[in-house]
Amino acid sequence: MMNKEIKAKSSKKSRIGVDIGGTFTDIVVTRNDKPLLVRKISSTPDNYASAVAEGIKLLLVEEGISTEEISDVVHATTVATNAILEGKGAHTGLITTQGFRDVLEFRRVRFPELYNLSYIKPKPLVQRRDRLEVIERVSADGSIRVHLDEPSVVNAAKKLKERGVTAVAICLLHSYINPVHEKRTEEIVRSIMPPGTFICSSYEVLPEIREYERTSTTVVNAYLGPVLSHYLFQLRKKLDDINLKSPLYVMQSGGGQMSAKAALNLPAYFVESGPAAGIVAAAQIAKQVGLDQIITLDIGGTTAKTGIIENGEPSRTTEYEVGAGINLSSKLVKGAGYAIKLSFIDVSEIGAGGGSLVWFDEGGLLKVGPQSAGSTPGPVCYDLGGTNVTLTDANLLLGYLNPEGLLAGGMKINQERAFSAIKEQVGERLKLSVIDSAMGIYTVAVNNMVRAVKSVSTYRGRDPRDFTLVVFGGNGPVLAAAIAEELDIKTFLVPANSGVLSAAGLLAADTTIEKVKYLHGIIGELDDEEIVSAYDALKKEASHQLLEQGLSKSNTLNIMYADLRYKGQAFELTVQVDDGALKDTAVFAGLFHEEHQKTYGHKSVDEQVELVSVRVSARVPNKKTIVSEERVHLKNKNTKRLVKFSAASEKVKATIFKGREGLSRQTIRGPAIIEEYDSTIVVPPGWAAKLDSLGNLLITRIGAAA
Repeated sequence: MMNKEIKAKSSKKSRIGVDIGGTFTDIVVTRNDKPLLVRKISSTPDNYASAVAEGIKLLLVEEGISTEEISDVVHATTVATNAILEGKGAHTGLITTQGFRDVLEFRRVRFPELYNLSYIKPKPLVQRRDRLEVIERVSADGSIRVHLDEPSVVNAAKKLKERGVTAVAICLLHSYINPVHEKRTEEIVRSIMPPGTFICSSYEVLPEIREYERTSTTVVNAYLGPVLSHYLFQLRKKLDDINLKSPLYVMQSGGGQMSAKAALNLPAYFVESGPAAGIVAAAQIAKQVGLDQIITLDIGGTTAKTGIIENGEPSRTTEYEVGAGINLSSKLVKGAGYAIKLSFIDVSEIGAGGGSLVWFDEGGLLKVGPQSAGSTPGPVCYDLGGTNVTLTDANLLLGYLNPEGLLAGGMKINQERAFSAIKEQVGERLKLSVIDSAMGIYTVAVNNMVRAVKSVSTYRGRDPRDFTLVVFGGNGPVLAAAIAEELDIKTFLVPANSGVLSAAGLLAADTTIEKVKYLHGIIGELDDEEIVSAYDALKKEASHQLLEQGLSKSNTLNIMYADLRYKGQAFELTVQVDDGALKDTAVFAGLFHEEHQKTYGHKSVDEQVELVSVRVSARVPNKKTIVSEERVHLKNKNTKRLVKFSAASEKVKATIFKGREGLSRQTIRGPAIIEEYDSTIVVPPGWAAKLDSLGNLLITRIGAAA
């Protein structure tokens, strides 16, 4: 039966990717080796699933595609992140070992604002009255010191039931090495709590050392469980309503995808699904054009997100905090959010996008973001009720955006309203002309985004000049040249369909299962067979879960990682290992020495290297590639428009190209603007653009080597 289902799935021609952003919901449809079909539609924050279903229906009807042709739908969602940011998760309870009730309060001694004496740490997601203790104790070596007192578990479960909690997190001491008490506690709690209560245990969510991170991750998972379940139920219903019965997959923060059914139990894995999808797509495109060192820059309506890809692989981390506001790299800013110790593609994110609001601080300094106008009411120029000036309004008056409308004319623009708003809210206060005020807004936004790029490069010992910038998102290509100039980056690449690249990346992602096992000891002293056996067990477990999702075991690619540190260190680095490293302890330790050198600028080859955990990423590779070829043909002849490119210069006439397909691989020298359905590409004076054979636009500073 399963083989028939897999065969039926592979015979279908089309797949759908959906990326939900704060301003727009992006939808792409692939059809074998044909170019992507794209659609951008305003997000519906009251029920994000509504925009998804509406956009898919419109696109399929316009293109004459039957819902029966769709093999699967893969999507990235901000629902999990928003639930934490807005404090709208489930009423959650925590059951933990006696004496560990307040681990969420103690956290780590880390302060994101070092000199701010008034800093207030985030409140725990579980109120203290709902954090209950049970009597038991497992030692660090896995032996049982105090047997589980089952009446204390029954008492805790009854109290949580009386208080009406809808989600329960169970996290007992040292359950990562011996989960026997945690498993029994879960059995008792399930027998007492009402049907439908979301219950999760740390031995399944995060079987790793570190009590705070393990507890926090399990609590986040429980807090999000009912929210994600409700959302996926609504999305499934909306898709069924338009007769789209195809399987639904969700993008993970680590860059892989997982079936919606599997996702229901592990919502913490999907906190940063959208940004991960964009980096996966950028990595694939970079590989196609022969680039292995790139920095990604994804600027949408609400945020700007950056990541780094070295030797073809995105930088990853297991140290992440959600709800931290502006996240200038998870490795640099700590203590501002809720820890999630899971596999993430390491993304630096700031609240600066096209919809970012312009405001003044108490000292009178002009600020852009992190607050956003979102899709409702949106920027002033959208004429949908927005009254506060945004970056998009400034970009419009500078000449970067088509004054007639966006989305190939599908979204009309009111330039006069944007002019009046900037004049009243910014120009009169700063005593500047409207155009100079718009340039000031633009400059502040660019500087914010430069910080984000530096956080994944300069702040980690990487020189951004050694990398190519790959730019996407609806606003990325508008700002890319200015950001590149600030960082002295000579070249940036704008993929085809750049405005919906994250949605396209969903369809390029592998189906992935991540498994981890605590295994502690000194490299060279640990039994080699024990390490190999641990990896084999994780591979077997991951393969079984992939099989449950209807995927073939024979296609699985297993990638092994190890969490290592110098003996005496408190935190570890994750390195990729292979069979050769498992057979040679010197090679194993050497991989860590090199990673330590790369990350911190030094290494100590005479120190003992300590293994903490082993990891396996089991992937079923997605053989489909992103067809980098412009599909949307925007008619009309090329025109001219006055555009202001810098504070020091006057407006100059720039050539306006309607889509990149008319460039015919000729070199286009700035000033020029290329208007596409899903984004606008700005080529300032001193820069030149050329279309490559795959449909990517390579933009290089004149006089610099491409």
